[in-house]
Amino acid sequence: MKLNAVTGAVALTALTVITAGCGAGGGTPDADQVSPSAEATAAPSEGLQTFYSQKLDWKDCNGAFECATLEVPLDYSDPTGRTIEVSVIKDPANKKKIGSLAINPGGPGGSGIDYALYNNQSFSSTVRDSYDIVGFDPRGVGQSTPVDCLEDDALDAYVAVDPDPDTPAEEKAYVDTGVEMANGCAGQKDGISAHVSTVEAARDMDVLRAALGEDQLDYFGASYGTQLGSTYAELYPDRVGRFVLDGAIEPGLSVLDANLAQAKGFEVALRSYVENCVDEGSCFLGDSVDEGVESVQKLMADIDAEPLPAGDRELTAGNALYGLITPLYVESYWPYLTDALQAAMKGDGTQLMSLSDNYAGRDPEGGYINNTMEANWAINCLDDSSGLSPAEVREQLPAFEEAAPTFGAALAWMLNGCAAEKFKATEPEPEIDAAGSNPIVVVGTTRDPATPYEWAEALAKALDNGVLVSRDGDGHTGYMQGNGCVDDAIDDYLVDGKVPDDGLEC
Repeated sequence: MKLNAVTGAVALTALTVITAGCGAGGGTPDADQVSPSAEATAAPSEGLQTFYSQKLDWKDCNGAFECATLEVPLDYSDPTGRTIEVSVIKDPANKKKIGSLAINPGGPGGSGIDYALYNNQSFSSTVRDSYDIVGFDPRGVGQSTPVDCLEDDALDAYVAVDPDPDTPAEEKAYVDTGVEMANGCAGQKDGISAHVSTVEAARDMDVLRAALGEDQLDYFGASYGTQLGSTYAELYPDRVGRFVLDGAIEPGLSVLDANLAQAKGFEVALRSYVENCVDEGSCFLGDSVDEGVESVQKLMADIDAEPLPAGDRELTAGNALYGLITPLYVESYWPYLTDALQAAMKGDGTQLMSLSDNYAGRDPEGGYINNTMEANWAINCLDDSSGLSPAEVREQLPAFEEAAPTFGAALAWMLNGCAAEKFKATEPEPEIDAAGSNPIVVVGTTRDPATPYEWAEALAKALDNGVLVSRDGDGHTGYMQGNGCVDDAIDDYLVDGKVPDDGLEC
């Protein structure tokens, strides 16, 4: 298990920094829609032709948006068997359309529907003028045929459990939550939990391409969306159009190495946040970065020892961890972290709980508004179920704690997360090089906490035709994060086809 890697545009949609309402809108349905070419709808095999020949029945939704449902096989090795649904939403191009841009915000478990609804915050007006922005909830996620593994009370316990168990009772509670998640997913009657791998979701994307009538797929994937995109590029290199993979995940990385890198990444992000606080003067955390980080660590330890009141609930160590990391994804959300930490230091856990709820997709009034946590577990563990036993985790703890004193232990224990997984993917993840594809632009941010910069370097190197664009800065992902150099490079590529110079530093 790894932490969610999801673009900041959807990570904090419940906070007031995200305005209410729909995205760019203003477009109109394509009056001059032409029938897709035979090449666009040609299926890889005869058994899949029915899916590749389908037409999306777009209907008005959410104001200026249009919604449709894509039908795909549950199991691509048995295309005549059960089918499932993939929910799709479109924000029509504001001006002259040059094509459809499929988008995915990451996770795994992040909603592409939500990403599209707020696309005016994630994509420039230049891109929105030129493309139909097409979001989709991958199989198992959100409004598509979803995984549903736990009742709300059990999901609350899963999120709240002590992420760094240091007694036998706490360790048992931690292991039990993973077992309960695995059993719940395995018990879902429709079998979806066994078919939510990244490979299967990538195959759905090619069916979506055909249904959109596009010979090649133009795509913007953020965070885990880069893994989905690179997998698609490997499976269908000749179908790759203009591809941007922002906040990249290194292909073939073990869960152990990924978790260690994420622990280091969030440690760097925390120190950057504290450094900013100290530089502004009169920092509430202390007079130096080390002192400030120690203040945060002490607060987390105090909450572990004695949970804080948070309205009619209780902020536990697990909730506090998610509350701490959530605003570290996006530099502009640091003020929310400041408010939450200051309140917690005064004995009020409400704001940290709100941040935790946002991460987990929970309505503060009760119940869950999406299945992010369950889908994240199911997809991650189906892709790689190499969970470690508690004894094996304890062997890794010293290295994790040395590398990341604040987050290391929690990320080490997440290595146990998939130990109870009941499924194996029907098709293994391929090695990635996407030989023969068009240029694929990979964007990396130097102090990205969730997808460390070296992952972008590795993906760009692994791709046969990868192009690396670097943003020097904080926060998760690079595009539309206040860096005009990155934004211009991506806009020029998506709209005009101008490939950035490989190694562009912004």
